[in-house]
Amino acid sequence: QVHVVESGGGLVQAGGSLRLSCAVSGRTYSLYTMGWFRQAPGKEREFVCASSGGGSTSYADSVKGRFTISRDNAKNTVYLQMNSLKPEDTAVYYCAVEVLGRLRARPVDYDYWGQGTQVTVSS
Repeated sequence: QVHVVESGGGLVQAGGSLRLSCAVSGRTYSLYTMGWFRQAPGKEREFVCASSGGGSTSYADSVKGRFTISRDNAKNTVYLQMNSLKPEDTAVYYCAVEVLGRLRARPVDYDYWGQGTQVTVSS
């Protein structure tokens, strides 16, 4: 069983920054693909970014150049640094684990999920 716990959400003004953290249990964490998704009210869950165990990354066009995913394999933790935040970034952000190490963008491809953390960007 893999446990996923996000933290770091909150309220920030437009143009500001936040860093989300996601701690993951599991002895083979370094092999997993870690993904960040978000879901705004009334909308479907959407891909934000992902990092494979091999070091490849993928970003949604809407966050490229503003968000950065990084991971500390010694701490079994993945981070999402969010800069230049916009009101449209407001959502619940979820961390997810894909245990086969494939770089994927569909929620259905991920095996384990955290409970989510709210990010609110005020204008």
